[in-house]
Amino acid sequence: MQVYKFGGASVKDAPSVKNVATILRANPSKEKVVVISAMGKSTNELEKVVNLYTAGDQGWQHVLDELYSKHMVIINELFDGKGEEAKQAVATIIDKAKAFLQQDQSHNYNFVYDQIVSVGEYISTTIVSEYCNDQGINNTLLDAKQCIHTDNAYTEGKIDWKKTEKAINDTIPVLVQEGFVITQGFIGSTPEGFTTTLGREGSDYTAAIFSYCLNAERMTVWKDVAGVMNADPKEFKEAQFLSEITYLEAIEMTYYGASVIHPKTIKPLQNKNIPLEVRSFIDHSKRGSIIAATANTSFLPPIIILKREQTLLSFSAKDFSFIAEDHLSKVFSVFAAHRLRINMMQNAAISFSICIDTKKEKIENILEELESDFQIVINENLTLLTIRHYNTGIIDRLTKDKDILLRQISRQTIQVLMREY
Repeated sequence: MQVYKFGGASVKDAPSVKNVATILRANPSKEKVVVISAMGKSTNELEKVVNLYTAGDQGWQHVLDELYSKHMVIINELFDGKGEEAKQAVATIIDKAKAFLQQDQSHNYNFVYDQIVSVGEYISTTIVSEYCNDQGINNTLLDAKQCIHTDNAYTEGKIDWKKTEKAINDTIPVLVQEGFVITQGFIGSTPEGFTTTLGREGSDYTAAIFSYCLNAERMTVWKDVAGVMNADPKEFKEAQFLSEITYLEAIEMTYYGASVIHPKTIKPLQNKNIPLEVRSFIDHSKRGSIIAATANTSFLPPIIILKREQTLLSFSAKDFSFIAEDHLSKVFSVFAAHRLRINMMQNAAISFSICIDTKKEKIENILEELESDFQIVINENLTLLTIRHYNTGIIDRLTKDKDILLRQISRQTIQVLMREY
């Protein structure tokens, strides 16, 4: 059993979908689950729909209509103006989204977010599945909600592993007898049957869940880079290809924000010693980077990770007392309840500082809960730089002329929270 994952860039337009079909045709085994993300920037457009809707702006309908039109262009190009089944299926998905928003009474942002943003994955998998079948590449389209079961934590669904493993093993072996399976990344189902999502960019995690439950031989993530790099090649022209790294190194990289793999992806694979290959969908004849239990990492270059759109929250007790365990417990419990991950933290005598992703809705809720107990200072529009296997030269080069707010250093890793100009 193989598990493939194709991200949004790999299915962004008609030529890209044809390229995915070429890759699947070149790897014809039916023993395969193919996890696919939303096309291109569709998730961003759907987030815009949610934001407009929750703000009471009827412009969300226009955004959905534009998204529908963009996908119709792709279908027309793929099917030479035909593809009526694909067109009807996508129209139905869009109509259901509109009906939900017109009837919704919850006004719960996270709940609405998951019901709407998941539309992108349903559209992309429908189009890719229909096109592949049209080209004689037999497959079955599976609704991921049938297999991926979570709790009710919208936008950050927690996997019910026992229920999920049973559902996957009851479903996949039957379906692959007819051809490989295509399913959505990023999506799960609550016990009540509502849609949850697994965190932004969570399609990698979906593929890892299927790999774990099916005891896959290998999981392959297809990306627009040659494999795992020591830095984002879009930011650093000198970025280097890493032919192999260990699970441990990959976990460290993803923990600090490397975008090549979703942070939750590695653990399920490591638990069953399933290798992960990161390959290029552009030059798909070449082997990629292997992430496995063992690897030769003695010659690793510095690994550079930049996270922009960071917010620094600094808490101090209103009576100017020391920040002690009871204060920290209060802060941590609120962050845990809102499932907002802390990227960096630092304690001083009368203050405690936390660096987080700028997720305005969650930050507002956290501030509301903590402002009665703490004085809170907010710094926004920051960048968090992390360097593993650092040296003095690279630290100096990347922090030159930057306004440094926080700095932490250990034997392997340095983190610098800074304001860029």
